[in-house]
Amino acid sequence: MTNVRFSNVVTGAGRYAPSPSGDLHLGNLRTALLAWLFARSTDRRFLMRVEDLDRVRPGAQARQLADLAAIGLDWDGPVIRQSERLPRYQAAIDRLTDAGLVYECYCTRREIQQAATAPHGPMGAYPGTCRALTDAERAAHRADRRPAALRLRASVTEFEIVDELHGRYRGQVDDLVLRRGDGTPAYNLAVVVDDAAQGIDQVVRGDDLLSSTPRQAYLASLLELPVPQYAHVPLVLNEAGIRLAKRDGAVTLADQLALGNTPEQVAAALACSLGYPPLSPIELLDSFTPAHLPMEPWILDENGLLQRNRCP
Repeated sequence: MTNVRFSNVVTGAGRYAPSPSGDLHLGNLRTALLAWLFARSTDRRFLMRVEDLDRVRPGAQARQLADLAAIGLDWDGPVIRQSERLPRYQAAIDRLTDAGLVYECYCTRREIQQAATAPHGPMGAYPGTCRALTDAERAAHRADRRPAALRLRASVTEFEIVDELHGRYRGQVDDLVLRRGDGTPAYNLAVVVDDAAQGIDQVVRGDDLLSSTPRQAYLASLLELPVPQYAHVPLVLNEAGIRLAKRDGAVTLADQLALGNTPEQVAAALACSLGYPPLSPIELLDSFTPAHLPMEPWILDENGLLQRNRCP
């Protein structure tokens, strides 16, 4: 494996990193609470990062931060925004490029989708369509003014991580995108660079992201960055067993306030969903133990807050 030198800072923090594309729903708030509990219960700092490289809705960031504070979460230091950190991402791409680990990809979104489902490659993996383009082929694409994304030239197809809740997990690695065709740094690159730069050594997030984590850990290893400790927690689902969404009823804090519930009552319900009495976040710290967390999703009814498994 080829490694690339890339500096990092002192570790010792957890984080929550929402995308400001809309209001947080109860599933987001529950994951944020868990990230806060994991960090605070282990004497780590808890940092807030806004991942605003994609779609941003006006006012969403302020509402998200206000909702997190309203249910009793706090964080250390200023809020970091990815849009202010573009030089860091470019520096990582430059280092990988200098090591011969980057290539241009001219595939359209449709071509990528078709390639990712083709029978000749691993399901969902990019099969390296543009990996071996000749200089003439690249020149032809450039002449057509087709924008080029930048992909990692991976040398492995799998990578193993250790998750606090799931144990050892070996997942797929492909030639992941580092920079999109429009010049925007890709999520998998940005999150790896940011976690290392902020000294984040504990990442708690939804278990829907578990399958993408080996890609990130592999990329961190190439950049000689520390791989965080991971804990992928169960999601909140609707009664149909589908990941919670705005259409599922009163699922945001604002919705709950409109129904007459207080932020403290919402926080208490989140505590109940974790198998604890209806406590505030700060009260939960004394008894919080990751090993006792339920591994099944929290199922909400159409009212968006009442849970099938009531408080103990």
